[in-house]
Amino acid sequence: MKSLIIGGTGFVGAYLAAHLRSLGHKVAVTKMPGEADTFVRQDAEVFALDILEKEAVLRLLREWKADFIFHLAAQSSVALSWKKPELTADVNIKGSLHVLEALREIAAGQEPCKKARVLLVGSGEEYGSVLPQEIPVRETVCLRPGNIYAASKACQNMIGRIYAQAYGLEVIMVRPFNHIGRNQSPVFAVADFCRQAAQIEAGRQEPVIRVGNLDVKRDFTDVRDVVRAYAMLAECGKAGETYNVGSGHARSIREMLRMVLDHSTANIRVEVDPHRLRPVEVPVIEADIRKMQEVTEWAPQIALEQTVSEMLDDWRK
Repeated sequence: MKSLIIGGTGFVGAYLAAHLRSLGHKVAVTKMPGEADTFVRQDAEVFALDILEKEAVLRLLREWKADFIFHLAAQSSVALSWKKPELTADVNIKGSLHVLEALREIAAGQEPCKKARVLLVGSGEEYGSVLPQEIPVRETVCLRPGNIYAASKACQNMIGRIYAQAYGLEVIMVRPFNHIGRNQSPVFAVADFCRQAAQIEAGRQEPVIRVGNLDVKRDFTDVRDVVRAYAMLAECGKAGETYNVGSGHARSIREMLRMVLDHSTANIRVEVDPHRLRPVEVPVIEADIRKMQEVTEWAPQIALEQTVSEMLDDWRK
């Protein structure tokens, strides 16, 4: 089997590449021209690709003839999406269109060609302001995206479904919820808690962790469990369908912080930083994962306590 990870040099891509190699896949990943491929080992082929260059996307897909394509490339910062909405729309919508159009053109060619199965990675952010009676969130819930990033991912999802239905492409969509692990950027809460705790232990920060709203609840999963779900859904998911990927259990940010503090060797105070508070917060977001589990045998295997301990050790290094 040959797998191509578009946008594979980041946090999730490195874990996905490692998992696919463990399954015996020959793996290739793409990176932006000039981007470092720090997390990708030498046993994965690396291609420089700008997904906004349509012809370059077509050339690569024709050349590499993957059995599975995992589309991870995205502008994934909510904050940046407010500052650069055009860039967010270009990368997340136009970039995805370039991939799907290339696959349509290849499938329409005269030479026999096995259709690649494509996993379009969206986001739980697409659901937006979830109503209390809609928890846990099912894939059929009305989407109410509350930011430009979420809206662009919702659009990507709709386009993926159209290409599956109109052109018979094997496109499967996923909406992952919060996932955490080593090498994650500290722009995300749990990684930031671990970073601050490690700084405090090293004497580089006063013994105070600054936080936002600790009472909101989110659905957290170890990134290694998430990429297992991606691989299973790429193989078993139904074309044109969308699947939630999460633990199915919401935990408060306070509980996640407590895990960090329990694993820290320092005596740490917690202070609320007004700059970290959002004007509007959805109190609880929890994924309904029954649809995914109907087509796979997936279940989370890694306890979050283990994940947090490993993340803190990683920041200590």
